[in-house]
Amino acid sequence: ASNKLYLEWIHKANDDELNARSILKHRDGTPNGVCVFSQQMAEKYLKGLLAYLGIEFPNTHDIVELATLIRSIHPDIDELKEDGDYLTRLYVKIRYPSDTPDRSWSEAEKALATAERIKEFVLSKIT
Repeated sequence: ASNKLYLEWIHKANDDELNARSILKHRDGTPNGVCVFSQQMAEKYLKGLLAYLGIEFPNTHDIVELATLIRSIHPDIDELKEDGDYLTRLYVKIRYPSDTPDRSWSEAEKALATAERIKEFVLSKIT
């Protein structure tokens, strides 16, 4: 029953990836935007994997929290813990006013590369 739902999450994650890539390539947005799309992409891929596995998950933006729910079935997700930490911290700093400076293009590239690793992990477990 949850089969179709996981595909919807993957589709939405793919949209976020396309947006992040476009901004990076054309510089027609901000590095912060790339970072937000990258975090969202990773989050949605993990939610897709959870839906695929039939595991309920809370309404959260915390990638580490989502990854923890996957660990019982795929313990190798622990290898992505630093990536999850990085994207979650980045997202919180960007979404809410703080004394953190705006992100640079190199940080935007790092965020997307980090999200790509999470994407690869998820797709390797689904196919």
